[in-house]
Amino acid sequence: MTADILEERKKSIISSDFCCQGDGSGISCEKESVSGAVSQRACVYCGARVVLNPITDAFHIIHGPIGCSSYTWDIRGSLTSGSDVFRNSFSTDLKERDIIFGGTKILEAAVDEVVAKHGAKLIFVYATCIVGVIGDDIEAVCRAATEKYKILVIPVKAPGFSGTKSQGYKLACDAIMKVIAPAYDGSKIPGSINILGDYNLSGEMWIIEGYLKKIGIKVNATITGDASMQTLQTASKASLNIVQCAGSSTYLAKRMEEEWGIPFIKVSFFGVEDTSNSILRVAQAVGNEEVIAKAEELIQTESSGLQSFLDKYKPKLVGKKAAIYVGGGFKAISLIRQFNELGIETVVVGTQTGQKEDYDIIRQLSNSGTIIMDDANPSELETFMKEKKADILVGGVKERPLAYKLGIAFCDHNHERKHALAGYEGVRNFVEEINLSINSPVWDLLD
Repeated sequence: MTADILEERKKSIISSDFCCQGDGSGISCEKESVSGAVSQRACVYCGARVVLNPITDAFHIIHGPIGCSSYTWDIRGSLTSGSDVFRNSFSTDLKERDIIFGGTKILEAAVDEVVAKHGAKLIFVYATCIVGVIGDDIEAVCRAATEKYKILVIPVKAPGFSGTKSQGYKLACDAIMKVIAPAYDGSKIPGSINILGDYNLSGEMWIIEGYLKKIGIKVNATITGDASMQTLQTASKASLNIVQCAGSSTYLAKRMEEEWGIPFIKVSFFGVEDTSNSILRVAQAVGNEEVIAKAEELIQTESSGLQSFLDKYKPKLVGKKAAIYVGGGFKAISLIRQFNELGIETVVVGTQTGQKEDYDIIRQLSNSGTIIMDDANPSELETFMKEKKADILVGGVKERPLAYKLGIAFCDHNHERKHALAGYEGVRNFVEEINLSINSPVWDLLD
């Protein structure tokens, strides 16, 4: 199974019933990518930017070459009910001369320009790889700008080479805390919650908020989908945090629990089973008997309404085999459960930033012989999808060409997508897309 796999990578690839290295110690994860392995994982800077980017009225100044700015420009399909300034990307566009003599003056001018032209109240300043090398003091620039303009100018020291994408998530969470903390006064809004780790892709945050509103639960702040500086500064008043993307936001939830006493639970709104369980768990955590009863009624109504729809498509999908390669472990877990609901067997599953506890759950959910990978590369994905005869790959845009070249159907579950996949509405979209792709007549034309 591992003849063509780099020796250093074998500990990060296991079968659900045995480990490639043969010692039974489990998967190796939460480490920097193996040099030369052509990892699919993004850098520290990207991890920070994608978490902070959906804050609707925030300005993002990327201190570095223009390529870093374009790399993360508007890469989430996040929707807004207010400002859309977050769709812009600002860069100091450092050149060779700036790298030799330093770029702090250029950064100072960039901050001045954003404040003067746009009236910015919240600015994130990102240090990229080259800034980490030449040592520009972005913290001093941000401090001076904060004092000068009496606004929040927050440094995000995220050179891409300084760790993993998960480190970027932590840096983003620390930056969010700097937005929230100044407004902390110890008061609470009883029964209110914050939603962490949802980025309102194609309006998914609004779908989740709609369910919670129906059962009588107030959403206090959303972090960071459809967030604003004003709503973020109310986040410390919530009674509970619910964490949708565990990989990017658990660290933030833990900090808010430690510093402000706000408990948290991890949830997932992908698939019927996880959506229903999450709605009920939130109701039980913050609500009274009336709220719980409304939650049970909503779950029953929505689940029953989906049954005939699922019955229509399931015969077309039963017996098919799926491969999954996504960013976080929690999403992969939800996708396995969704495929189980449809009678599709997951034969390959991998994540970019999964943790050991995620992989433990994945092993428990998987059938014997399922290949499980951390931080996989295209060669490994190709090897195991062919070996396991996968019919469809669920992943992001980087994986789409690989699937099509191999003659395998594809479903986009990444953050650029333009269709909602969360909640009961998302189940319909997901199943229809899976069916259209996996049962397309184009596959009959392959040799």
